[in-house]
Amino acid sequence: MQSLQEKASVLSGVDQAEAFAIDESNLFEKLGLQTFINLSTNFYTRVYDDEEEWFRSIFSDANKEDAIQNQYEFFVQRMGGPPLFSQRKGHPALIGRHRPFPVTHQAAERWLHHMQNALDDSLDIDQDSKIKMMKFFRHTAFFLVAGNELKTQDEKSKKHKHNCACRHAAEKPAEK
Repeated sequence: MQSLQEKASVLSGVDQAEAFAIDESNLFEKLGLQTFINLSTNFYTRVYDDEEEWFRSIFSDANKEDAIQNQYEFFVQRMGGPPLFSQRKGHPALIGRHRPFPVTHQAAERWLHHMQNALDDSLDIDQDSKIKMMKFFRHTAFFLVAGNELKTQDEKSKKHKHNCACRHAAEKPAEK
């Protein structure tokens, strides 16, 4: 059975080694806290201003400032900085935290579009770091897609098992 990381590599087109090249250097030390705050602010400004209602609706129940803070704290923690996210919210548990949202291929590509534009506008991030970060983001976005597909399969399986049990239970026993 294919792991979620392997499936993310297939779906994203980014090999795990490339996705986790962010671990080869400490991007937090290199870029600093403010860079991650600026990136997340730029990103979520784009998300909340997206012209596609279906995409904006994914974020409609989230406060923009909270979303910005959650994202930059996760990025800081994941890219070599202090565990800001975990200290405030607990383990990142990305699939579990994104479980309520429709993390589809289309949504992942739209998210990545906004992140690429936010990175392109980040003059304080060098090109090598942008490439490493984008590979990580692309792989992670499709890791979440793979998790969403697994959730959907589990729900269909449970529904099928439930329906089978009910259908058979509703049948009258054969008369003797």
